[in-house]
Amino acid sequence: MQRHFAIVPAAGSGSRFGAEQPKQYLDLLGRPLIFHTLQTLVTCPEIERVWVVLSPEDDWWSQYDWSELGSKLETLRCGGATRAASVGNGLKAAAMVAADDDWILVHDAARPCLSQAMLQALFAELASDPVGGILAVPVADTLKRADAAARVAATEPRDGLWQAQTPQMFRYGRLCRALENARAAGREVTDEAGAIEGDGMAPRLVRGDSTNLKVTYPADLVLAAMILRGRK
Repeated sequence: MQRHFAIVPAAGSGSRFGAEQPKQYLDLLGRPLIFHTLQTLVTCPEIERVWVVLSPEDDWWSQYDWSELGSKLETLRCGGATRAASVGNGLKAAAMVAADDDWILVHDAARPCLSQAMLQALFAELASDPVGGILAVPVADTLKRADAAARVAATEPRDGLWQAQTPQMFRYGRLCRALENARAAGREVTDEAGAIEGDGMAPRLVRGDSTNLKVTYPADLVLAAMILRGRK
């Protein structure tokens, strides 16, 4: 049977949030934001191990007690300058236990509202998929393209457009090759699906939920707290 492993790249500084500390350590209901992210992954029965990839210069992690998250969680201080570099380094560390056909889930550190139901939907729809896929939601709002003066230059059709989320779930061997091919070709990829697409494959879109938001701005942190309180 194929196994499931998770990688959480957490080497970023969260500069768009505008806080003095990296946003993954901002307080969310009395815990660091990333605690909620990791808790969902380590409590999922299908996931055998969770690697959180930190910057080698991260001084924040050791200030908190993570023991409640249990033995599934492992820290790797090999984060790179980009998401792709951090994920790639995490994949190298995973080579000790992951086989080519095992599933790797890559999840954003700043998505603390992932639910077990979303994970189960991802597992169910991708179990026999030849490529893998991602959680995503159809774009609901009208999209405007701006010009250099921040005025509307065009209205973009939203038909067929989806907003990518995480986790993004692909076979270990395939994801390693896709990221390496992107690096060798000098292609910048902002998510794992982009690397897979660059190898000529089409990841499956698994419908997620708008509550699986990424905390990017201060208002997002307020929304995340409301979502988590509502679930309790």
